[in-house]
Amino acid sequence: MKQWTKEIEINAPIDRVWKYLDGSLENMQKIMPQVVSNEPVTITEGMVGSVYLQKYKEGKRVMEYEVETLDYLDTPNEKKLKVGFTLGGMFEITARYALVKIGDEKTRFSYTATNKPLKWFVKLFLLFGSDKVVVDFVERVKRVAEKEVGN
Repeated sequence: MKQWTKEIEINAPIDRVWKYLDGSLENMQKIMPQVVSNEPVTITEGMVGSVYLQKYKEGKRVMEYEVETLDYLDTPNEKKLKVGFTLGGMFEITARYALVKIGDEKTRFSYTATNKPLKWFVKLFLLFGSDKVVVDFVERVKRVAEKEVGN
């Protein structure tokens, strides 16, 4: 299994950043433009165990998978969301988003992605994996959030 983590400070209120992760499809698409659908299948009290049917467009291909909420916290000063899904029967993937309020207009954002191969022959792909996707993602979240608050 491979794991990548990146942390960044964003000059935007914590609730502004949170809405991209725990909000409407329209808000989610601002930071994840390849997600074309995110429909609830099962919503649980407390959110942990909730399942969404998500569609993701890669080039001309649309992949569909169930995303399960594994961890969820929504307080005024700290917010966490961890989701997991299986991609194409080949990889078990988790994404953990953590936000900490460090001021009225500043948020610390941490993103951790894990990728576990489910077939022996795909383990080779992970040998060449880098943190580029994780770095690009946190920078996109920062850019979008700061643009919307005018920073």
